[in-house]
Amino acid sequence: MITRKWAAAGACGLLAALGAGLFPASAAAGEPAAKDSPKVELVLDVSGSMRATDIDGKSRMAAAKQAFNEVLDATPDEVRLGIRTLGADYPGDDRQMGCKDTKQLYPVGKLDRVEAKAAVATLAPTGWTPIGPALLGAAEDLKGGNATRRIVLITDGEDTCAPLDPCEVARDIAAQGIHLVIDTLGLVPDAKTREQLVCIAEATGGTYTSVQHTAELSGRVKQLVDRAAAPVVTPVATQGAKQCQGAPKLGAGLYTDRESFGEHRWYQVDVRPGQELRASVSIAADRAVNNDYGVVLRAVTVHGREIVRGSEAGDGRTDAISTGLRYPKGEADDEDADGDGGTAAETVCLQVGNSFSAPASVKTAPGMPIELVIDLVDGPDGASDAASFGLGRGWWLLGVLTLAGLVAGLVWGWISRWRISVWRTN
Repeated sequence: MITRKWAAAGACGLLAALGAGLFPASAAAGEPAAKDSPKVELVLDVSGSMRATDIDGKSRMAAAKQAFNEVLDATPDEVRLGIRTLGADYPGDDRQMGCKDTKQLYPVGKLDRVEAKAAVATLAPTGWTPIGPALLGAAEDLKGGNATRRIVLITDGEDTCAPLDPCEVARDIAAQGIHLVIDTLGLVPDAKTREQLVCIAEATGGTYTSVQHTAELSGRVKQLVDRAAAPVVTPVATQGAKQCQGAPKLGAGLYTDRESFGEHRWYQVDVRPGQELRASVSIAADRAVNNDYGVVLRAVTVHGREIVRGSEAGDGRTDAISTGLRYPKGEADDEDADGDGGTAAETVCLQVGNSFSAPASVKTAPGMPIELVIDLVDGPDGASDAASFGLGRGWWLLGVLTLAGLVAGLVWGWISRWRISVWRTN
């Protein structure tokens, strides 16, 4: 039976299970923090290349305008939506000026569809493609509150304002721990554009979509805006320690952290008798990495004895690699009772490690994003469960294997002697 703490009795039960550390200090005791309305900012490329007429026989700009009008009509009332442009105003050749050409066309807030459509209608393909500065501006536009935040970037070309690499900008945004997701859409993209947009999306846990038709563009943007309005569990930012002693103590919930190549980080979880600890970890390869890598998740006692582990290896390009483990703690004995007659919890140390490496040209900072899921459920009722039986618990398993080997050796020796005896008799 799986009984999740955060599904106990609504929002109040959620707060009690996860603890006050998972919510803002300003929230009153026993009451959940009010969730703000979701925020979405559409970032549209209005550079000169948007004049190309290769989407359903019309220009990319015309297709984008049509899609925007359809999206504005379908935006849920609870979504606070804004629009930012890049390359919309400066038509000249001055690189410094062109790379500053990004502005907020419509502020993030309650949507006035008529006003937003009128603003979009004024756009005409003009200048450069400063994707990096536009993402920084959009992140600033969405600051504040505890709302779900999403940037939807629509462009037909790669950034023209390096060395402000938009992929590095996206990683820096993700490293801030503000849980801002960037989704990217490429209009008839070439290979370089596709590679850059994939990198931006992966850095923040977003998605990339290649668009060839107007209906695809409007449908995908509508889907992303609706997704922002859907209720989701927001990961809690934490920071693991270099050793178990002093590691942050976590309860049931979803956590996010960052880990460098080849690093190991520690976290603590209290498991009471009769509970089963279930944990999983995912590491996103948000940049180019070498082949042959892996992730390991270990449950260890405070004295250093390994209880159980999960591991996974990969070879080749992947978006993420995951593994998990289960550890059921048996019912309490008299010696497990604490001084007040209750049952003492066992502190389990969780170690998250990876064996990623990357070419010398790839930046290692900030570290790769990791997502750690912890759940504490009722333990199995019977010993038929492999985890309950003790699989992977060190001495227990070793003793069973030793006894089985001894018995098998004795039986095989007796059968061999009997066969030899029969052969000599015959």
